[in-house]
Amino acid sequence: MSGRRGNASRITEDEINELISRLQSLLPEARRRGASRASASKLLKETCNYIKSLHREVDDLSDRLSGLMASMDMSSAQAEVIRSLLMP
Repeated sequence: MSGRRGNASRITEDEINELISRLQSLLPEARRRGASRASASKLLKETCNYIKSLHREVDDLSDRLSGLMASMDMSSAQAEVIRSLLMP
């Protein structure tokens, strides 16, 4: 059996264009450009860079929160509020 999939799993060019458009609407840099359409490869590179920047931001916020938690009285009302926000 070959590794090829049936036609039902193929994505159409219109679907790709719609996905690219949706992705472009999610990226801050692409939104700033407005209606001008970037190439799909440029948009994917921007997406990767944006995801990397989000990871860095999450790491930074995590470090800041750890520092805040380490410096506060863990039995305080503030600590309880923070714990309640962090626990699902």
